[in-house]
Amino acid sequence: MVWPFKPRFSKQIARIEINGAIAGATRKQVLEALKTVEERKFPALLLRIDSPGGTVGDSQEIYSALKRLGEKIKIVASFGNISASGGVYIGMGAQHIMANPGTITGSIGVILRGNNLERLLEKVGVSFKVIKSGPYKDILSFDRQLTQPEEHILQELIDTSYSQFVQTVASSRNLSEETVRSFADGRIFTGQQAVDLGVVDRLGTEEDARRWTCELVGLDQEKTPCFTLEERKPLLNRILSREQYQNSLLSSSLLSTGAQWLEFEISTSGLPLWLYRP
Repeated sequence: MVWPFKPRFSKQIARIEINGAIAGATRKQVLEALKTVEERKFPALLLRIDSPGGTVGDSQEIYSALKRLGEKIKIVASFGNISASGGVYIGMGAQHIMANPGTITGSIGVILRGNNLERLLEKVGVSFKVIKSGPYKDILSFDRQLTQPEEHILQELIDTSYSQFVQTVASSRNLSEETVRSFADGRIFTGQQAVDLGVVDRLGTEEDARRWTCELVGLDQEKTPCFTLEERKPLLNRILSREQYQNSLLSSSLLSTGAQWLEFEISTSGLPLWLYRP
């Protein structure tokens, strides 16, 4: 289909929404959207974040892409209900950050999980024979406890990831690393507290963030629309009406969300995470 007009992207604000745990699928979606923002030459981006965090590598890739894009356009991050841990890290890729007074944010730190099922396996009479190339190849194996040397190795891993997080926050928000470490101990805080700490610039809603974004690039705050970049809709959504599609999802939405979270938990076992865990 040939459109009769060309959209004037230079007169619009791009919008990308990040919801839920940050992992591979989210990274791919966001990176593609950021590429589109650059190609269509939007003057600014409104980044809406509502996420408890996620994997370290995926968060870093999104952050790096935002920093590169920020060299060409203005980026404002709007923290929603929760923007913690990896959500904060991604937000550091924006030049400006706004949050609601009651936004749950912070949780700056790293966590690594492993499951020890040794006693359970003994009860059911299951054991494993492991052949490995080195003493640490089966580190965090679920059928035995960690050894002290293994704990030391993993702690060094966590400390390195933590230092990367602290350095990024300090650099992005013009704070000293010592200042960041004073509140980067895993605690959560509100949007209001985040402003006081220097992590967030202003308090306000997403609409306030949109108006601020328009102001930064000299666009009319009343008339300038947001162009939301999102995943291509499933075929079913394109065939059915919006209401029909929403009704078709209603009965399975909670089950789907639970299944997605379980998949995330299983797939990230043994990985360092920038994730808020209440």
